[in-house]
Amino acid sequence: MSLPPTLEGLIGNEDVGQMSAWYVMSALGFYQVTPGEATYTIGRPVFDKAVIPVDGGKFTISAENNSEENIYVKSVAINGKPLDANFSFAHSELKDGGELRFVMTGDKSEAMKAAN
Repeated sequence: MSLPPTLEGLIGNEDVGQMSAWYVMSALGFYQVTPGEATYTIGRPVFDKAVIPVDGGKFTISAENNSEENIYVKSVAINGKPLDANFSFAHSELKDGGELRFVMTGDKSEAMKAAN
């Protein structure tokens, strides 16, 4: 038996929706690294294309060659600039609009490598 929501909130809802927000962003192919810090890192996008409205227009995420077989990120660029080996970018790079473009591959040897 579950209890109905009250003004005090839902019992057991300690994250207040943050896990859901993280999943949505992660499914888009990026997520916030540290709460309170406006830096994102990449993951594997679920969608071939998604558009997010932002103050400056729209921010588009596209994934070329995205499929169940092509699970590795071969390359990724934000607003035409390839991401560095840390795979991160700042919120300022998406807040006015633009594009995050992934190229996916099924060949693990072609996957982007992290900085050591």
